[in-house]
Amino acid sequence: MLVGLPPVLDQQTRIVILGSFPGEASLSAKRYYAHPRNQFWRLMSAVTNEPLADMNYNERLVRLLAHQIGLWDTIAACKREGSLDASIREAQANEFDVLLRHSPHLVRVCFNGKTSGKSEQRFSMAGFETLVLPSSSPAYAHMSFEDKLAVWKGIVGPKAGDRAAGRSGGRD
Repeated sequence: MLVGLPPVLDQQTRIVILGSFPGEASLSAKRYYAHPRNQFWRLMSAVTNEPLADMNYNERLVRLLAHQIGLWDTIAACKREGSLDASIREAQANEFDVLLRHSPHLVRVCFNGKTSGKSEQRFSMAGFETLVLPSSSPAYAHMSFEDKLAVWKGIVGPKAGDRAAGRSGGRD
């Protein structure tokens, strides 16, 4: 069994982006979105208006958290040959109560691609704003970078900021 990466969250996280499971490059580097052709950091640079793609990994995480954005995956462990989501077998889901314990102000859950997006209903039914994003993976070439970015800009849309400002934190 392959084991995923730990969550990148803190007490101020309002938005989390959930991938499916790290690819081989990410598991080897022990870093989210480590494959050089993955568009994640380029997309997030445009979304946050910060040069995240040009920063070292630890700086990227610090800056994401400064924007109250966290990272994690829907799958904690699985069997898989290669990096494609279609090759995932015997998937074990992450314990999502960790999100609530570590991030009581969480209001929006975004899903990086269709595989992670399979968990969307669970979060929307629990009262979270949700957004399924086109995958940042180099394997997903059906959309241009610009078309993906148009959807990814919804990560920091006005609803999450408005709701977070008026919340006392936690879920009922």
